[in-house]
Amino acid sequence: MLGDLNISLSCEEFASGSAEERATFGLFAMTANDRLLTGGEDTGQKELRHGPHVAGYPIAEWFVWNWWRLRWEVGRPPAENTECRWDFAHRMSTIGEGYVWPNITISSDGMQSFLISKPSKSLETSLFHYIGAGVQTVPLSNLEAAIDGFVEDVLTRLDRAEVRETNLHRLWNDLQVERTDCELARFRRLEAQLGYEPDEADEEAIRHHLDDAARLGEEALGEVAAHTMPGDNALSSMMSAADLIDLATQRGFEANTNNAIMLSDTRNMPQPGQVEAWRLGKLLAQGIRAQERLDGQPISDSTLVGFAGSLSHAISRQSGHSSAISFALDESDSRTRMSLRSRKKTGRRFDLARLIGDRVFRKQIHAPAEALFPATRAHRYRQQVQRAFAAELLSPFTVVDDMLGGDYSEEKQNRVAHHFEVSPMTIQTQLVNHRRIGLDDAPDIIDHSLYS
Repeated sequence: MLGDLNISLSCEEFASGSAEERATFGLFAMTANDRLLTGGEDTGQKELRHGPHVAGYPIAEWFVWNWWRLRWEVGRPPAENTECRWDFAHRMSTIGEGYVWPNITISSDGMQSFLISKPSKSLETSLFHYIGAGVQTVPLSNLEAAIDGFVEDVLTRLDRAEVRETNLHRLWNDLQVERTDCELARFRRLEAQLGYEPDEADEEAIRHHLDDAARLGEEALGEVAAHTMPGDNALSSMMSAADLIDLATQRGFEANTNNAIMLSDTRNMPQPGQVEAWRLGKLLAQGIRAQERLDGQPISDSTLVGFAGSLSHAISRQSGHSSAISFALDESDSRTRMSLRSRKKTGRRFDLARLIGDRVFRKQIHAPAEALFPATRAHRYRQQVQRAFAAELLSPFTVVDDMLGGDYSEEKQNRVAHHFEVSPMTIQTQLVNHRRIGLDDAPDIIDHSLYS
């Protein structure tokens, strides 16, 4: 079933190892969307299996210890053959304890989880060679349920074997308390969004940022945290409410949210999680273009600024410095201040379109009222919706495709980009994600998250 995830462990005899290993030994298998993620060849027996024979205890311990980061830390896998702290919380191959663990990476965009199952490396010598099953997408709620069910099964086996008061028991009890205590959950969530393990970050600094949620909004705080580069300095480099207010005051321009464009008919729009982020962003932008009868024409600066509810020269106005993010910060029910990151006109148009799209998206999902609307480089679902919305609003792909006419040369792409006043990278990314060209033909693309 689409979106389904199952994690199972059969019961097998195991004569050696610790009491925890002996009590939880079996054939480990994971399936997502009816695809087997752990399948491979037992090289000793020369036969295909649904998964390896391993102890379930280390897997359950890894799931519980990394639960907050698996659930809330948003990111992309680092490059192959590199190792970083992100790996140890998201790659099952790092579990250790001497077993050949599945080559599965678990990542998230804040709305969906992505299970990336890769084959064993061809030169690897091991008792089990994984076949791989590509990328499978499931709702984060299903990931939570599957992990909970697996851990509870492992704990039941330990109890039956009278193996009690283990580290797993302690970690699981702690996690249950954290998940049910609202303030503890907020603390752990922000820790994880910044890439920290439990209790690794400075408590006072975390609580200082949590206080900002009263001004910015809880979800907005998570967007800012996800934008922050993980690492030892993540807390000190994360933008605070004071930083954002100062930027809005000193460099922002005023707009009236009552005059901002909204999509009047959303009856046929899917809800987040039902479709990929890029599809929802594209559909919302197509709805706006149809509503405003824009056909396939480029959008002028004045029209775009008007969509944002502003009368200022927000796009043409240059700034000597670029900020870390673009954002809108509401000062009242109708008044907001908007700050655009880029110094380039095409970048400012794109970021303004993202902020327009963010309000449309938030209204579409009936999100709680918050003051901050951030446009960041993070790979969260909301940010991907924004980017897809901006690309489709400014350069509708059907028109882009017609104008190119099958000629995907750099020169032709640049002409189309100039016509719509977007960056060449926007056109490149649209072509990649509509499968007109491959990634190898688009070396300039750094952010592949527009439609993925």
